[in-house]
Amino acid sequence: MAMALHTAPARQNLPLEPNSFVGRERDLSDLLRLLQVNRAVTLCGVGGIGKTRLALRVAAHATSMFTDGVWLVELADARSRKGIVARVATVLGVTEESHRDLADTLADALRRRRLLLVLDNCEHLIEHVAALSRSLLDGCPSVTLLLTSREPARICGEVVWRVPPLTVPPRHEDDDPGGSEAVRLFVARAHAAAPHRRLAPEQLDTVADICRRLDGIPLGIELAAARVRLLSLTQIADRLDGRFQLLTAGERGAPARQRTLRAVIDWSHDLLSEPERILLRRLAVFTSWHLELAERVCADALLPEGEILDAISSLVDRSLVVLTGEYQGRVRYRLLDTIREYAAERLDEAGERPALEGRLRDQMLVLAEELSANAVRGHGIAWPDRFQVWYRVLAEYDNVRAVLGRCAERGDTESGLRLCVAMRPFWMASGHFTEGAFWTDRFLAAGLGDDALRGQAMVRRAELAWDQRDHRHAAEIGECGLRLCRAAGDTASVALALNILAMVDLRAGELDRAAGRLAEVLELTDSVGDPWNEGIARGTLGALAAQRGELAAASEHYDEALVTLRGIDHRWGVGRTLIGQGMVAEAQGDLFGADRCYREALDIQRGIGATPELARCLAGVGRIAARQGATAQAYDYLSESLLLSHGTGQRLGVARGLTAIARIAAAEGDLEEACHLAGAAAAIRERAGAPGLVTPWPAGHAAADPDALAGWLEEGRGLDLDAAVAMALRVTESRQRPRSRPAGGRPPGGARPVLTPREHEIALLIGERMSNRLIAERLFISPTTVARHIANIHTKLGFNSRTQIAAWVSEQNGRHGQAVRS
Repeated sequence: MAMALHTAPARQNLPLEPNSFVGRERDLSDLLRLLQVNRAVTLCGVGGIGKTRLALRVAAHATSMFTDGVWLVELADARSRKGIVARVATVLGVTEESHRDLADTLADALRRRRLLLVLDNCEHLIEHVAALSRSLLDGCPSVTLLLTSREPARICGEVVWRVPPLTVPPRHEDDDPGGSEAVRLFVARAHAAAPHRRLAPEQLDTVADICRRLDGIPLGIELAAARVRLLSLTQIADRLDGRFQLLTAGERGAPARQRTLRAVIDWSHDLLSEPERILLRRLAVFTSWHLELAERVCADALLPEGEILDAISSLVDRSLVVLTGEYQGRVRYRLLDTIREYAAERLDEAGERPALEGRLRDQMLVLAEELSANAVRGHGIAWPDRFQVWYRVLAEYDNVRAVLGRCAERGDTESGLRLCVAMRPFWMASGHFTEGAFWTDRFLAAGLGDDALRGQAMVRRAELAWDQRDHRHAAEIGECGLRLCRAAGDTASVALALNILAMVDLRAGELDRAAGRLAEVLELTDSVGDPWNEGIARGTLGALAAQRGELAAASEHYDEALVTLRGIDHRWGVGRTLIGQGMVAEAQGDLFGADRCYREALDIQRGIGATPELARCLAGVGRIAARQGATAQAYDYLSESLLLSHGTGQRLGVARGLTAIARIAAAEGDLEEACHLAGAAAAIRERAGAPGLVTPWPAGHAAADPDALAGWLEEGRGLDLDAAVAMALRVTESRQRPRSRPAGGRPPGGARPVLTPREHEIALLIGERMSNRLIAERLFISPTTVARHIANIHTKLGFNSRTQIAAWVSEQNGRHGQAVRS
């Protein structure tokens, strides 16, 4: 889930609780108080003690404390520092920048955010988690961390909370056992397992005895309670007695509570049927799964496919498998970390790990290669079908990551390279350039695999390098891949390589060489019928003509590209091409045409969720609105673009937004503020390693004092990124406020602050009971912009609901009517 902008209401990505939360009332209260005064809290304890469940409960109660939300990042399957950072960035919606460590981009994006970050299951990479935590705590003063781990992170300022077991009844006959947390949990889970079976008051003593034997460990209690469907309480207690006599057969060096939990898991496992035992151990190969995937990977002669649904249902009933919810029409499941470790041991004992991991690898290859084929397939496939596969890969991405890691560990270079080739569209569309480059480089470095496959991987690696703006490497590895693909007769990869190298040539100013490559692409694609690469080549020809100053020719090339890409219903390609065509129309002065291109691209990018492109579209619409004289609308779009780039760590997007806002301010005569913003934008571009503006700043202000302009520009260069964004937002806000009030006028509602014209317009529409979507359609702005204005209205008027705004509007209308009548 992407992170909310800091102007939007608090949001979160916490999963729904699978069942009732029982006990720990005091822990919950104390932890909430700790989070108010401490920025790093770690919940420590043995497996099964309930660290994750408590952290999620605390986070759910803390949403009102953090205006930018609470965000869960699951790290159980992360295997490296890069993996940790990538997972955090993905959850928070931060996208990569070229030539920059993603951790630095992440810190910049969160510098002004007030949020709670929950890092779950940190123990296996605690040093890397600690390093990232220190970076965020040092650079992001309003970010608070809540960690779960079997050991502390040992970072400065960390408060370690040792998660205790649930309270169990003392061994006194006169005490009522029903009030203890452990007994309450057992009773709640027993009722869920057997709703028609009621526990009599006299049975609570037996429940209390069971909970004491289980040391108050929540997972152990849940596993025992799940058995009330088939066993009496006395039977459960007797069987636990027999199991605990064998405690020394477990991990003798483990803490007592860990051995207790191991014993109850052993007991629960022994009570399973043989098909259930087989399935439980085989499920250890997944990070999560849906039924069809489990059937394809886990079924064989020992476990027929037809038995898997019933076995999964039984494991869910016994609290060994957790249902995580429904995604894309499929119910997904996972194993708790402690159960997964146990199941993995059983899988190794059975000698089935290589076979099961091989089946999962094959399934991920089938899925990834379907994605790859759909991404470039020509006619006959609708866009929803193309994009549906992307969502399926997104759901299985942690499984894909696990498979890549296993291929690397076992030297399975061929499968690793095949996955890298197939995953390239996903890595590009999702912004996972660094992760894709890491895995591709790792398998290419192995020096194995046939030349045709290595050539394909090199070409795709060149495309990732292009997106990272590493043009030198894109050229080098792209040329190597091109040679290998030519030799193998892989026409599609040759066309892709030529397209990538042509874009590199454009950036290097080698326009004739780029034109030659693109001519070859068109010849190849015409001979084999490859509309995808043809459309990309025609779009690049448009960029080439624009770079030569041939704007009319550029427009024609973009039109041809759009005809081709629309013909195969490839909206991602259409959206990218429309941005280029809009820039050409803007340069030609065709404001209507440019606006049409940017707005259509905007709709496409919103659907895809491509943040950098979305910000560019918003900025384009804003620039056109300004040139058409719609300053308020221009500021709406430009401020949304600026916030989106800032919130996702895109410095070049921020620089574009600052420059566009500066130009409008300058046109209105506010040269000092305009120069401050322009200077800040220039400094940001330099720090990001981007070239300066083609048109130097300030342009068109020859009458202004050159020394004053230069001084203001220099002052702007001294602003940091956050300060520059804050200044730009103040400018957009102030330029929409009325310059003066009519004589004798006063702010609506007495001394309340004045709303801007746009805010007042939105307030009136709220008074008409219109939703954000309808308001956005009425005013031709985005729902996000509407939400930002509503947040401003709440702040200025001291309200916290739409009902209050509507009532205020009604009151103002009533006052106006009285004034007219008098």
